[in-house]
Amino acid sequence: MKFSRYFLPGLFAASLTAAFAAAPADPSNETMRVFSGALARLVNIIMAPTNQPPRTFTTTLKLTKGGGLSKELLGQQLTVAFQAPDHLRLASQWSGNSYVIGRSGQQLWVHIPAKKFGLIGSPEVPRFSAVPDSLDATPLGPFKLPVPPEQILVLPFLVTLEALPDERVGATECRVIKAIPKPEAIQGFHLPQATIQVWVREPDLLPLKLAYRDPTKADIEIEVANPELEEPWPDSKWRLPRNEDDTVQTVARAHLLRFLSSSYSMLTEKIPVLGPASGERRVIAREGKGRLEMHDGTRVLFLEGTPEEMGHQHGALLIKEIRNLVDHVLYGVGVGSSFLEGRWFFGAVEAAQKRLKPFISDRSFREMDALADAAGLEREEVRLSNFFPELFHCSGFAIFGKATEGGRMYHGRVLDYMRGMGMEQNAVVIVFKPDQGNAWVNVSYAGFIGSVTAMNEKQVAIGEMGGRGEGNWDGKPMAQLVREVMEKANTLEEAVEIMRRGPRTCEYYYVISDAKSKKAVGIAATPGKFETVLPNQAHALLPHPVEDAVLMSAGDRYEELAKRVQAGFGKFDDQRARDLMRRPVAMNSNLHCALFAPDTLDFWVANADSRNPAAHTRYTHYNLRELLQPERPASGPKPNGG
Repeated sequence: MKFSRYFLPGLFAASLTAAFAAAPADPSNETMRVFSGALARLVNIIMAPTNQPPRTFTTTLKLTKGGGLSKELLGQQLTVAFQAPDHLRLASQWSGNSYVIGRSGQQLWVHIPAKKFGLIGSPEVPRFSAVPDSLDATPLGPFKLPVPPEQILVLPFLVTLEALPDERVGATECRVIKAIPKPEAIQGFHLPQATIQVWVREPDLLPLKLAYRDPTKADIEIEVANPELEEPWPDSKWRLPRNEDDTVQTVARAHLLRFLSSSYSMLTEKIPVLGPASGERRVIAREGKGRLEMHDGTRVLFLEGTPEEMGHQHGALLIKEIRNLVDHVLYGVGVGSSFLEGRWFFGAVEAAQKRLKPFISDRSFREMDALADAAGLEREEVRLSNFFPELFHCSGFAIFGKATEGGRMYHGRVLDYMRGMGMEQNAVVIVFKPDQGNAWVNVSYAGFIGSVTAMNEKQVAIGEMGGRGEGNWDGKPMAQLVREVMEKANTLEEAVEIMRRGPRTCEYYYVISDAKSKKAVGIAATPGKFETVLPNQAHALLPHPVEDAVLMSAGDRYEELAKRVQAGFGKFDDQRARDLMRRPVAMNSNLHCALFAPDTLDFWVANADSRNPAAHTRYTHYNLRELLQPERPASGPKPNGG
C-alpha cells in the first residue's frame, strides 16, 4: 500500500517554495521586470497588504513532471483557494474519491464526501484520551512565505536570469525565464545546484507553469491553471461542507497539523541504496550499558539491563529515528488512514489500546515509558506506536534436514507491509540482553519494543504472518507475545506452549524453528483456535506439503514458494535460501527480509530502500553469538553471503 495519496497538499507548498527560491540578477532589463513582477504578485497574494480589501486567489495545480517523486502523483491535480491571512481550501481527486482540507481562521477541517465523513480540529480536544489534560491550544498563525519578505530583497544578487523563447501554456502566450544560482551563492549560501523556470503570462504577471530541476534529486513541473484573484468568498464557503448524512467528528487539532507536516516530509524522503559490504563495524554512541554501532551502513543497537535501563538506552541512542518513526506511523500513516476508512484513527487505536492494556506486562509499559522519556516524546505516543505491528502481513518458511545442504536449518521471514510509509529509514537490528530471560536479536524499527522477526540465544527463531480478525483485541498484542517467546522459550515445545496459552488477538500465522531439535512448526491461531502445521503436513490453506519444510504464505505467493522449495530440494545453502524470498514470494510492499541459521546463530537481514523491496536489496550478515560477546571493535559482520 502506498501513502503518496496523503501528500497532494504538499504540492501547493512545493510550488510556492520554488517560485520564491530565485530572483532577478539585472535590475535594468525586461527579464528583470517580468520576473520581479511575477514574484511580487505571488508575495502579495500570500502576504496581502492589510490596507487593501481582501481577495480570494483560486487556481488548479497539476503535476506534469515528477522526477524524484512517487509515480502515483504524476498527473494529479490540486484545486486551491486561498485568502490571506488565514483561509485555505485544498481539494483533490484520488481513485475517484474527493478529499478536501480547509482552514478558516483558527479552525482546521477535513472532508471526504465519498465516505460521508468529516473531521474538525479543535484545540479543546485532548490529544490522547487517556491523558485528559493533553491539550494544545497554541494559536494558528497567519500563512507566511517560506522566507521573510526582507530576505527576498537580497535574492537578485544570488542568481543569474536567462530569458528563454516565449511558449504557450494552453492558449496563453507566456514569457519564460530561467533562474540559475551563481557559483558563489551556491558555495556561500549552500543553495542547491538546481534551476527554477517560470512561465509568466502578460499582463497580470501571474505564473502559469513552474519547474524545479535538480540534476541529482528532482525534475518537477507544475502547471498553474486559471490563476485568478476574485471577490472574497463568504465565510460559509470556507467551512466544512457538512451533508445531512455525514459523520463529523471533532478531534485534536494538533493531530491534523502533525499529519500535514509529516505527510509533506514523507513526500521527499529518500533511502539510499546500500553499497557492497566491507565488514566495517564501529561504535556511534554509548548510553549506560547500551551502545549503537554501524555495521556496513546498518544500525545495530545493543540494549542491556532492566526494562527502565533498556528503554532509556533505546530512547537516548535513537532519539532522531524514534521521533521520525512516531511522526510517520501515528500522524502520517495513522491519521491519513482515517480518510481512507472513514473513521478517526486515534479513536480506533485508543479503543484497541484500552482492551489490550490488561494483557500487557508491567515490564513492557516500564520499558516503553522510559524510552519515551529519553526520546522526549509523550508516553502515549510511544505506547500507541507499539500497537502498529498488529497490522503486519508476511510470509515465512523453515527448511532443514533433507531439504538443505548438510542438513542445516534455515528460517526465512518476509515482512510485507507498507513500504514507503517511513519505516525503512528507521530500520535497526536490536540485540536485547534483559535482566530476566534469554538474550535475543530483533529485526525491527526504532522505538518498537515488541517483535515480529527474531531469534534467541537458545537457537529458537520466529516470524509471523497477519491474517484477518481485526478488532479482536482482548488478548496480548502479537508483537508482545513474540517477544515473550524469545525471552522465555528454550525449546520449540516451550515456544508453542507460550503461543497456545496466549491469550491471543486477531488472526495470525507463525513459523517457529528450533535448531537444537532440528524441528519447525507452523501455527494458525485466532483468539479461540490454535492449529499446528508440521513438516510434510497438508493444511486447507497450505496444500503442498514438503518433507523437512514448513511453508507459510498466501495465494500465489504460497504457490511460488512451494514450487521453489520443491525445485531446489536438497540443494539449499544460505544464498539459495535467501533467493526463496525474492519476488513474487515477497510483495512489492516488502519492508524487510531475514534469514536465520539457528544452528550457528548466523542471520542475514535486508531492508527496503527507495527503489527496491527488501528481497532485492543487499543482505548484511551478522552472528548473534558474536554480537553477545564482550565488545570487540575488530569483529563484525561478514560481506554479503558470508
